[in-house]
Amino acid sequence: MFVDLKDYGFTQADFLAADRVQKKLKDLIPGRIIEGRRERFKIICEHGEVSAEIKGSFFYGLKDGDLFPVVGDFVLIQYNECGSSLIDAVLPRRSRFSRVDFLGHEEGYVKNVREQVSAANFDYIFILSSLNLDLNLNRLARYLTASLQSGAFPIFVLTKADLLEDPSARAAEVRKMAREVPVITISSKTGFGLDELAPFLEPTKTVVFLGSSGVGKSSLLNRLAGEDLMEVKAIRDDDSKGRHTTTYRQLFRFPQGALVIDTPGMRELGLWDSREGISLAFAELEELFSHCRFNNCSHQTEPGCAVQAALENGSLPPEKWKQYLVQRKETAFVMNHSAYLKQKQESNKSIARFVREIKKGEELY
Repeated sequence: MFVDLKDYGFTQADFLAADRVQKKLKDLIPGRIIEGRRERFKIICEHGEVSAEIKGSFFYGLKDGDLFPVVGDFVLIQYNECGSSLIDAVLPRRSRFSRVDFLGHEEGYVKNVREQVSAANFDYIFILSSLNLDLNLNRLARYLTASLQSGAFPIFVLTKADLLEDPSARAAEVRKMAREVPVITISSKTGFGLDELAPFLEPTKTVVFLGSSGVGKSSLLNRLAGEDLMEVKAIRDDDSKGRHTTTYRQLFRFPQGALVIDTPGMRELGLWDSREGISLAFAELEELFSHCRFNNCSHQTEPGCAVQAALENGSLPPEKWKQYLVQRKETAFVMNHSAYLKQKQESNKSIARFVREIKKGEELY
């Protein structure tokens, strides 16, 4: 069975990138990762669906910032018809969704801070939130920032509209926060609002589902696919929060040709380098800075501060200003801490090399 990778979003740009890499790496074929479980993957390629793992030399050559394969990535593989194929290279990404990964925090200190990529090469992001008690505007604001940073187009999808007689009030709260980002209210159970998602579910286009556990990602996936692709679990009655259904990332292709990446629910989203995403999410707020009397205004007690004036007259909601400050502080901490830890690691490596050289010199005498 021959599979045309174009049906899985492989574009002319990807073809040219693969061609450039293949001039150095022979006997490789392109594929797309459709499932990832730690260091084992499923890949769709011209031969169909194959299992794969990372080539040893590629894996051990990874450094901070290198491309570790994730679902949605286009890769070059050494195809093996009798066993696992080997991933030899990851092609450049058009988009990626990232969060921060604090290593060692469970032991009471942070050994490293790194970017954790959840999905790659998608065109749209469905930020899902249910209209039950678990609706959290601060959490949605963080998802919006990370989504705008990703390079894709975000859409808020408010699920479980059938639970409320009139979901318009809660939807209005999200629209106020979302500004120009579309907000679509749906019910996977009744089918309400699903037709509004159709423009984003085009053939060869990829959508990534993001949201906490229990927001209805699996139910929506099953409804759109027309079959039960994922198990659906009930939410808890006491707090409307869900239990994890998706435990690993997968890419599905719908009968109409659209591609969907389903991700495990995230209770908390730590922002990686989201400076551009913050500026996009809070563009109107940052526009106020240019109207302050002083260029170095801290927006606290200075006279002629446009931010303080907007807070006083009510044009800038206090919660929005607080969200902005929290996100800016968090991303600054993450990036500064990451840079510090990298510098410390390099310094420790230099000291270790120096000590080894001294020991070698002592052995000569």
